[in-house]
Amino acid sequence: MKDDLKDILSNLNPGIDQETLLLYLQGKLSEEKHHELEKQILRDDFDSDALEGLEGMQDRKNVQVIVDQLNQELRKKTIKKKRSKLQELNIQPWIIISLIIILLLIVISYVIIFMYMKEQ
Repeated sequence: MKDDLKDILSNLNPGIDQETLLLYLQGKLSEEKHHELEKQILRDDFDSDALEGLEGMQDRKNVQVIVDQLNQELRKKTIKKKRSKLQELNIQPWIIISLIIILLLIVISYVIIFMYMKEQ
């Protein structure tokens, strides 16, 4: 999976970098940049919803820490885990046991029939 999909703020408007957005949330942008950023964000419903959610956070000073934690959790959940071939096939254990029993019965039946035919 592409690494930029594992960064929670990377999929916002490409004209807005994460650092500018975090400065906006912390209230450290100049008035001019503040209004320019709001204009850019209001053009897209997704971006405006994301910003609204971020603005609703109580502790804006630690937004970077929270974003880093979210990114870390997102990476953990999107890591592909190695699976064995049987897990990929999604075969139930009872099916494997049944097949082994059937094969054993066939082999035993063959041996019994072969021995019976040899006696005659």
